[in-house]
Amino acid sequence: MILFFVLLLSLQARELDDIISKALEKNYSLEAINERIAANRENIEVSEQFPNPELLILTNTVNDKEPMAQDSVTIKQKLPYFGKRDASKQVALAQKDVLNESLDNTRVKLVYMIRSKAYKIWELERSYRIICDYEDLTKHNIDLYESYTSTSENQHMGIMSAELALSDLRIQKSVLLSKISSEYAQLSYLSAQEISSLELILEMGAMPGRNELSRGLEGNRDVSLKEKELQRELRRSERVDMDNYPDISLVAGYSHRERFDDFTTFGLGLSLPIYGSEDRRYEETRRTALAAQALKEDTRQEVTAAFQEAYAQMKSAYETYHIINDQALPQVEHMFDLINASVSAGGDLFKYIDILVQKLRLEQKSISAVADYNRADAKIRALSGEIQ
Repeated sequence: MILFFVLLLSLQARELDDIISKALEKNYSLEAINERIAANRENIEVSEQFPNPELLILTNTVNDKEPMAQDSVTIKQKLPYFGKRDASKQVALAQKDVLNESLDNTRVKLVYMIRSKAYKIWELERSYRIICDYEDLTKHNIDLYESYTSTSENQHMGIMSAELALSDLRIQKSVLLSKISSEYAQLSYLSAQEISSLELILEMGAMPGRNELSRGLEGNRDVSLKEKELQRELRRSERVDMDNYPDISLVAGYSHRERFDDFTTFGLGLSLPIYGSEDRRYEETRRTALAAQALKEDTRQEVTAAFQEAYAQMKSAYETYHIINDQALPQVEHMFDLINASVSAGGDLFKYIDILVQKLRLEQKSISAVADYNRADAKIRALSGEIQ
């Protein structure tokens, strides 16, 4: 039955690269950023436009016989100071860079989260399969023990101990199935598609050098995003500083008088930045730019710390795996073979269960070490800005 279940899953399993590719196409967070990028394109176009002209229609209540009686139409067009429109466009373009970098940054984090969930599923499913194997093995040896031994009190206690071990294995299986279901639900959410099985092969790789991996941090997306945000704030500061230079308004009007000649008027308007508001706004944007600079440096240090943590995790997983598989498991395997032969001949079942549990725990730790190694590798790749 278990074999049939495994074969069925293999037929329906999804490959991780395929899941990631589809997630990058369908994820709603990415779609939202794409829409903001599209909206910003309109903002870039608007930034180069002149302000809308003002149309004024005036009349008065003076008697038509008086020269002052008139109806007027006036149009007013504001002309921004030289360079202001281009500066506004630079702000919009800087925002475009921020959004594009944010899109790539979100892609990197999405791929990392999907990989982490996939590796966790692999870890849980491998542990589940091993527990199933140990459950069958324990049942088999209990049957052998009952067949070749009498039912003395000591032997009966051995069987009860084995039954307790079986119960513990069944509890572990139940917990693992719950966790597997939960991880698949989260993976389905992240990938924006229903995922119920996964085809994935994980192995323990070689241990790369720290300097070799740290060079990839130059492509970190978080730092790059902070740099783009800093450039945007600098462009904003430059734009606000230009508000100290007055804008000019051209005014033209036509006045109609019932009993006298019509006439036209022309004028020139000038904004007067005399209250100091522009200086305060400039100081605000300058401080915001300084804050963005500080956040960039803080992010750089955070990335370095995250890399060191991930590298330490990778090294620990690598060493743990080799300690288990090169030293501990061969010893336990030899002990297991000896006690297994003893149990088949009616030997001490207590010792068999103890060694069986030790071997199971070592193999579970070995599986966790492989998963931890690959999770750390995925983290370092994400810190290096890799999307796939």
